[in-house]
Amino acid sequence: MQTRNTLQETLLRFTLILSIVSILVSCQLTPSPAANNATAISTDPAPPLPETFQTDLLNPADTPHTYVEETCRYLRNRWNPLNASPGAIVMIILIKNINPGTAELPDGISVVEFFELMNQLQAQGFEAVNTDQLQAFMERNIAIPPRSFMLIQEGNQSAEYYDRYFREYFDLWGWSVVNGWVSEPDIDQELLAENFSLEYEGFVDHQARGTTYDTTLTDESAKSVIARELQGALTGFANHFGKTPTAILWPNGGFGHRPVEAARQIRFKLGFTANLRGPVMYNWVPLADSSDPQRPELRPEGQINDPLMTLPTYHPKDALASIDVVRIIGETAAEYAAANRDSEFKYYETVCEPEFGPMPSP
Repeated sequence: MQTRNTLQETLLRFTLILSIVSILVSCQLTPSPAANNATAISTDPAPPLPETFQTDLLNPADTPHTYVEETCRYLRNRWNPLNASPGAIVMIILIKNINPGTAELPDGISVVEFFELMNQLQAQGFEAVNTDQLQAFMERNIAIPPRSFMLIQEGNQSAEYYDRYFREYFDLWGWSVVNGWVSEPDIDQELLAENFSLEYEGFVDHQARGTTYDTTLTDESAKSVIARELQGALTGFANHFGKTPTAILWPNGGFGHRPVEAARQIRFKLGFTANLRGPVMYNWVPLADSSDPQRPELRPEGQINDPLMTLPTYHPKDALASIDVVRIIGETAAEYAAANRDSEFKYYETVCEPEFGPMPSP
């Protein structure tokens, strides 16, 4: 009797073990619904993305260059409802001199033309942005007004100069001015004190323009000269303004591979040329890849392959004549984005969503 009970217990244990093994094998061979979905997503062919937006309102030699390498990050930033809407556009306007009267200063604009420019910008719905806003927009598409401009005043100016030409627009509309400040070794202390107050007020956003007025940086510039203009500017800002400049206004419009690389190494985020190419948008900067015989004064910057460090600017006279063009480019870019929204969302859903999660919704 005892032998029979022992045999029955052994058979029951063996049957139980076989059942457990069968269940485990079944679990391994039958994929879960989540695994099936992951396999389907990963093996689906990626839908094609639309071409970069083009416009015939630019010079044919000036072509849009992109700079965001990760497609998924670009699409997420582009369509995030909290960010700038597609087609948001920026005019960067570089002022060298405002002629106070009949005297003609080099590369100057008359007072009448300057006031007309400012009034036309406001009439057509443009708003001023500062350097931090432009950097955030260009890098991450952070929200800015759909029609924006940055006003850069080159060179060191007095408080009286800013009050005479720019104060009204700051008081009325909150339009600040970006200044390309020259960190001269022997700066006038009264002038410095005035500009420190303007910076503290938020009226003038000082950024770097080297340490001397007459230097032009190129790939032929000595390493010591590049260091003097770039590192010297950082040191000057630390001593005089207690801040680290975000941007470099390339002295006298000169730049090159070596100066750009050096500026990046010491963590400049933006660089402004004197080249007239057009407005800029998120991941969209018009540049030239080769010299243009029709415009020999414009240095080609496309082959440097760093659009954010070679941003184009408008002379104020050209800006006054181009406000309508810039507005139309922004509008047509928005229309192009809307027409291709579904295909970009499909690409994101297929390729990006498993890693980055769903596209942000309102």
